[in-house]
Amino acid sequence: MLVVTRLRAPGHDLAATDELRRGLLRALEILAGKPGHVGGEVGRNVDDPTLWVLTTRWENVGSYRRALGSYEGKMHIQPLMVHAVDEPSAYEVVEEGTDLNESQPRSLG
Repeated sequence: MLVVTRLRAPGHDLAATDELRRGLLRALEILAGKPGHVGGEVGRNVDDPTLWVLTTRWENVGSYRRALGSYEGKMHIQPLMVHAVDEPSAYEVVEEGTDLNESQPRSLG
């Protein structure tokens, strides 16, 4: 599975932008140490320097959710999410010859 989380730095304040950058790199380091992590990157938009992305790849959705729910995830990653763009972030990887999940919203209940 693929997770693409876009985040917006608060304004053009260089200190706040640098803090977000350090936070995202630390988040990637934490996630990289969790079971099921396959890879990931941190990036900044070339046209809008206030827009950042944290992209990670996982063996399955359970691994990703357990990583976020870990102590380190709650303490260091979830606070960064106040800067996240409010949009879906988890994607299934499309490969030739595989079935996709049903195209319908999932119940949280």
